[in-house]
This record gives sequence, C-alpha cells and structure tokens, in this order.
Amino acid sequence: MVVRSGKNINGYFGETIDVAAVLKDCVSAARTHGWVVEDVPAGTTTSLLALRRPALPLLKQVAAQTEGALPEAPRLYISAGIHGDEPAGPLAVRQLLQQNPWPPNLAIWLCPCLNPTGFASNRRENSQGVDLNREYLNPKADETVAHIGWLNRQPGFDACLCLHEDWESHGFYLYEQNPENRPSMAEEMLRKVAEVCPVDFSDTIEGRPAQRGVIRPSVDLRSRPLWPEAFYLLSHKTRLSYTLEAPSDFPLASRVGALVAAVRCAAGLLAGGMTKH
Repeated sequence: MVVRSGKNINGYFGETIDVAAVLKDCVSAARTHGWVVEDVPAGTTTSLLALRRPALPLLKQVAAQTEGALPEAPRLYISAGIHGDEPAGPLAVRQLLQQNPWPPNLAIWLCPCLNPTGFASNRRENSQGVDLNREYLNPKADETVAHIGWLNRQPGFDACLCLHEDWESHGFYLYEQNPENRPSMAEEMLRKVAEVCPVDFSDTIEGRPAQRGVIRPSVDLRSRPLWPEAFYLLSHKTRLSYTLEAPSDFPLASRVGALVAAVRCAAGLLAGGMTKH
C-alpha cells in the first residue's frame, strides 16, 4: 500500500536529486541506444540537454528492400524538470532511457531537465527566481529563450508530454489539451498509472473541474499572460498535449513509476496509430 509522507506542507520538502549526475546517466543511456545528443546553450553558464531518437532505420531499410512505402513515423515530445522541486520527472526520464522500452516505429524528442539550476536549491524557480513555466508567451529567461529556439527547429509533434509533480495532490492526475477532439490517451494512461500509484479522483483539482483524474481546461490561450510550456506547445507544435502530475507527498519510487507508466502507455498508443499528424 502506498502511503503519504505528510512532509509537504506549504511546499515540497521531500527527496532531492543530484541533477548533474542524473543528466550524465541520461546522456550515457541515450548514446548506448543510438540517440542524438545535443547541448543547447542557455546563457553563458547553463545549457539544456536535448535528445532525439528517430524511428529505427531498420524499418526504412525493410521498406526499401520491398519497394514499399512506410507511413511517416508518429512523433512524440517529452519534457521534464522545468520546476526544480519536482525530481520525479528527470528520474523517470533516466529510467526510460536506461530501459529503452520505446516502440521501434516511434520518433522521440526529449528534454530531460529544463531547469537545471533550480534543482541545486530544490526550488521551483531557476537560480534567478524565475518560474520558467510561466515564461512561454514573453520569454526572457535564458533557459526559456533557448528552449523555444530549439523547439522551433523541430517538426510538429503528434503528442506532447510534460512531466510534473504536485505537492498538494491526493494522487496522480493529468491535464489534457485536445482542441480538435482527437482520440484521447488520458484514461488509458491513468489506468496504467493506477497499477503503481493512487489516482486523484476528486471532482475538483487545483480549483478546476476534474473527471476521474483528468482535467480538460477550456481556456482561451490569448487570455492568459503567463504561458506554461504546454500552451506554447499547443500553439506552435502540437494539437494534443498532456501535463502529467505525480503526487509529491507519496514515495519517490511511486511517483517515478507513475510517470514511467504514463509515458510508456502514451508511446505505445502513438506507435499503434491512435492519433495522426
């Protein structure tokens, strides 16, 4: 049985991570499994790690040999670590990279930690006191400017997953932004998560109506002056975005396991053709 710690009162006071060591492990695992590794400069002293895994070349070789045409590989974007007091995201990414569970016909873009300086002090904001997840409409922070520049060099994505934690939550939940009513992955992700971590079935979460762990906000992006990453993605890179919220007051292993389960489920659904560009 997964039990709450009761430590997180008016903030996160749980486990911390050595983010530099975690990112070193991510790079090692990525290179082992043939990912493209890129350091994206963010100001003069910081850089962001960006990883890319094309759909496996073997599939293209088979298509060429048979003179057949394969459909374009679905594209998945994943980010983590935009808040320095949410360690489960980078740890989940590391586990996924090490386990390498990805479907072969899925192309993946992955940013393991968007706020490396925040983790040094276990704070939500970066070292300059900026909440990077409110910067994506009028970016000024070096990390956000660099991240947006990198995103703009990438193609569109079939789905985007932003890995987060919530220290107030009673269980795992997620936000779905799906303005074109594409096939939803939300319920299936939550079903997989429930195997390793409690799901928050409250009728209201974060002051918003929720349906069995899913928040589907109806919001005019233009009315919000402080954009999170998910808003930028929805406006420029995708029409299907999920923000995954692990419950910070539960054991770290459960939170990591929940995020891993959700990502693996989404990857499998995309690779199976559940949604299209």
